[in-house]
This record gives sequence, C-alpha cells and structure tokens, in this order.
Amino acid sequence: MTPTAIIAIDPGPKESACVIFDGKTISYHAKLSNDTVAKNLSDGQRGYGWAYPCIIEWIEGYGKTVGNEIFHTCRWVGRFEQAAGGATLITRKQIKQHLCDSLQAKDTHIRAALIDRFGEPGTRKKPGPTYGIVGDEWSALAVAVVFWDTHDPPRA
Repeated sequence: MTPTAIIAIDPGPKESACVIFDGKTISYHAKLSNDTVAKNLSDGQRGYGWAYPCIIEWIEGYGKTVGNEIFHTCRWVGRFEQAAGGATLITRKQIKQHLCDSLQAKDTHIRAALIDRFGEPGTRKKPGPTYGIVGDEWSALAVAVVFWDTHDPPRA
C-alpha cells in the first residue's frame, strides 16, 4: 500500500494554518479562515475537499490564566475534528520534545529544527522545500512531522 498525505492544522480563534504533507513533501500550505478550514474538512468527508487524515495541535493547560482566544480556539478544534470525521491531536509538548529534545524549546527552535530537516526555504528563483511557509504554517508543519514520525503513516 502507498502512503497517503495528511492535513495538519495549527488552530487559532479566527484563522488556522494548514499543511498537507506526505511524509516527504509539503504539497500545500496556507492560513485560512476557520470557516474555510471546516468546510474543506467537511467536504472531504463527502468525497471532495480535503479527504486526508486530520491532525490538529491540541492546547494544553500550563497552569496559567488564559483569555477568550484560547477558549475560541478550543471550540474550533472540536469543530474541525467533527468536520473531518475524527482527528488525531498532537500537543505542543510532544512537538517540542520530538523536534528539539527539550520542553523549553521556543518557536524559533522548532523552525530551526524543521529547516535542518528539510533545508533552507530558498528564494523565489531557487525555492527550497519550505519556500513560502510563514508564521503559523511552521507550527502546522511541525504537527505534521511529529505525527508522521511517531505514528504509522496512513495508508491508501
């Protein structure tokens, strides 16, 4: 059987970053409105849209006070999970430990680990494998990589 791709999501309260990854290649990356993400996931259940296994970064409590943005993000995680017909949740702690061997790792360390793995983003004239990935899309890629490395890859 041939491995298929996955859709990995770094959720936010209004927009979420998405990456489609097949274990080697990033075939799609974008930051989209949450309504658009949910629609694409739901459409995938009906045979069009994103018909990939869904992996979502889950929010963990760190014992700190949080604001409404976190609660709205949690709400969207549930909506995405429902729209996709199920999802696997990956925590930030899992990402930090897997990619950086440290729970103290910051976003810059995670991005550096991904660049070490895939190569420099490159330029417009000579794009690298991560060319064009910006902001929260790096977090979505981290979700995809950790899932792919730590779970049996999905099969067609």
